[in-house]
Amino acid sequence: MRISESRCLSLVIYSCAEQHGLNADFPLKPIPGSILVWGFSFNSHTKATFAEMHSTRTALKKFLSNLDIAELNPMQEASLEANAKSENMVLLSATGSGKTLAFLLPVVQRLNPDISNVQALIIVPSRELAIQIDDVFRRMQTGFKVTLCYGGHKRETEENNLKQAPAVIIGTAGRLADHIRRNNFELEDITTLVLDEFDKSLELGFTEEMSFIIGSLKGITKRILTSATNAMPIPSFIGLKDPVFLNYLPETENTGSMLDIKTVFSDDKDKLNTLFNLICYLGNRSTVVFCNHRESVERTSNGLTEKGILNVFYHGGMEQQERDSALCKFRNGTSNVLVTTDLASRGLDIPNIRYIIHYHLPATEDVFTHRNGRTARMDASGTAILILSSDEKLPGYISAVENIELEGDYPVPEKPKWSTLFIAAGKKDKVNKIDIVGFLSKKGELKKEDIGLIDVKDFFSFVAIRKLKVGHALQLIKNEKIKNKKVKIEIAR
Repeated sequence: MRISESRCLSLVIYSCAEQHGLNADFPLKPIPGSILVWGFSFNSHTKATFAEMHSTRTALKKFLSNLDIAELNPMQEASLEANAKSENMVLLSATGSGKTLAFLLPVVQRLNPDISNVQALIIVPSRELAIQIDDVFRRMQTGFKVTLCYGGHKRETEENNLKQAPAVIIGTAGRLADHIRRNNFELEDITTLVLDEFDKSLELGFTEEMSFIIGSLKGITKRILTSATNAMPIPSFIGLKDPVFLNYLPETENTGSMLDIKTVFSDDKDKLNTLFNLICYLGNRSTVVFCNHRESVERTSNGLTEKGILNVFYHGGMEQQERDSALCKFRNGTSNVLVTTDLASRGLDIPNIRYIIHYHLPATEDVFTHRNGRTARMDASGTAILILSSDEKLPGYISAVENIELEGDYPVPEKPKWSTLFIAAGKKDKVNKIDIVGFLSKKGELKKEDIGLIDVKDFFSFVAIRKLKVGHALQLIKNEKIKNKKVKIEIAR
């Protein structure tokens, strides 16, 4: 559907249109001087045809189908309705609840195919969150170009991507501010601003960069803020006026209802032996271990490795490829233990985490909540375990919990049955998941069940292979080409 900005004042995609039929009476407020027709607001010069309105409902269904989603959840539906009523919205909802789609749909509905400059800016606190939003946007297959900008990405690559302006830019505050100062993209057509996990960006010290970015955008008419907590006040420089608030955070009495909280006492102050025994006690289950500092993450990870626990570590001081590799190995089952800082406490979509271990006590209740948010998500259960040394006490915001007694020796968990291959080719090389599956099946003689999760990045890819088959497959493909190009393929480090 192509309706120029000069002819259409606002376009509202309302997810229940299909259910209510052609005469649906949506609770939407028309723009002055316009008429509301089936969820669309047209001015008096616009004639809405049946084909146009049917096309937009079909587009929404297409987006959901591309994302393999049957229907929107209540929070996403409420977001669409709220965005139709107000130019300013704050959405509070737990991590993993579908916030990304809840703000992407209103963003897409405002994009004008007749405008060749950037129209929407999405600011995020971390590169991983940027990558996840980009993945959802691309899978929607909207037809609009999107570009990522974040630290750890080569700025020259981003500058090349920005030469042909995307409709949407997703990025971290520091890198976006840098591009704006360098005049790498035009600002006058940016009318939509999204601050995803805005409070986390402020916590990480990006206030100055965010203020500069927003102050540089003179044409913003739409602001969407999201967060998984209700703790942070909204700074005045964001320019939020009379916003609609949607609070889908769990009620206090229901928070963590699917989450068990337990403690383990450690005789040693450094807790490493206790952590090792605890992981052996828990068995071969998906586990995230939180430490308070980068140095502690690496020391703890190395200590577990020396004791025979296969694990990966993750923190903000790592190169982007190292971070991608660690997360991919944890997601695809190559490693069941991830040792990390609080960088992994928010924004990362890692399903089916069974245990959260607080190796170091969280600094605040908010940090504790977000760490635990990695598990017990979307009707799943999980367990958070705090390791306490003799001179540590349970924080006051945690009520009485069950204690785990570690008695005797427990067997070291079996090693995972998957390995991860690194392939030095990605999206920019026109390589996709289908190409990789075909290559490994034909050249590597792997069956479908031998190939696990595939993660394709811009310049490289990761793919899970059954450990028993990986050696033979590597021998077969070492001199082969993928997409007519010979690239480095090896066990991911």
